[in-house]
Amino acid sequence: MQFAHPYLLFLFVLLIPLIVWYIMRQRKSHPTLALSSTSAFAKMPTSWRQYMRHVLFALRVAAIGCLIIVLARPQLKDQWATANTEGTDIVIALDISGSMLARDFEPNRIEAAKRVAANFIQGRTSDNIGLVIFAGESLTGVPMTGDRAQLITYASNINVGMLEDGTAIGDGIATSLNRIKDGKAKSRSIILITDGSNNSGTVTPLSAAEVAKEMGVKIYTIGVGTNGKALSPSYDMFGRITYTPQEVVIDEATLKSIANTTGGKYFRATNNDVLIDVFSEIDALEKTKMNVSSFSHTEDDYMLWAWLAFGLFTLEIILRKVILRPIP
Repeated sequence: MQFAHPYLLFLFVLLIPLIVWYIMRQRKSHPTLALSSTSAFAKMPTSWRQYMRHVLFALRVAAIGCLIIVLARPQLKDQWATANTEGTDIVIALDISGSMLARDFEPNRIEAAKRVAANFIQGRTSDNIGLVIFAGESLTGVPMTGDRAQLITYASNINVGMLEDGTAIGDGIATSLNRIKDGKAKSRSIILITDGSNNSGTVTPLSAAEVAKEMGVKIYTIGVGTNGKALSPSYDMFGRITYTPQEVVIDEATLKSIANTTGGKYFRATNNDVLIDVFSEIDALEKTKMNVSSFSHTEDDYMLWAWLAFGLFTLEIILRKVILRPIP
């Protein structure tokens, strides 16, 4: 809230001498009645009407205060404003293949990646961000947007099994490029998170990387998985999921090549803490100046105060003329 004439709020200072005058007047104005003795009235309680006399004055002061606020014209304001801010276009491409359920991260790879990605999104307040998921195929989860709540909500609901199983890294990059191609920021990046090697899809990872290079899009690749063996999911003959120690195999050569081709960087995240550090480093991505516009609209919002002043004056008159009416 703002005021069209904030200087009129100084009129509240005039209420101070008014209150002082009332207090002094009450001290000097005491009706008298000559009696031989007041002992008969010594134990009589003070009537509630005696206290209500002060309520009348309080109502009038409050009504005057409301009128001062009305004169100052409180306003609600929305506005279009153009400002320069730093931001970049980013697509997070997340592998949701079955191997992302491996338990070398806490509680597993997919949940750790979702949590860190959500924190990353929350901190990038000036960016347009999109979400792409891929397994045996790729899918746009959230198109480029600045709506952090939508991005975080979708990320929290990502689960393994949403797509046909497999690891289509090339398709994941291609879908990400389709989302980011119309971005207006000078800095455009893809953060690719995977724990395997390309074994599905129609686009090869290196072909997709060449396209990204031509478009000026950097790709930061993150290989997720510990060194050595990890408890990884497998299915028995009844389709039940079991976890057994399996060798972690990540096609680091391809991921490094993707990053180097596009001017990005490859990271190996071997546990939760390292994954957090990786996203912290990516958070230092080059940013670019963008013009951001916002709408401006001002609307007077004094009617509540006007009705409140009217109500207080009316209540004072009713009390004075009906309940606290003086005896002639």
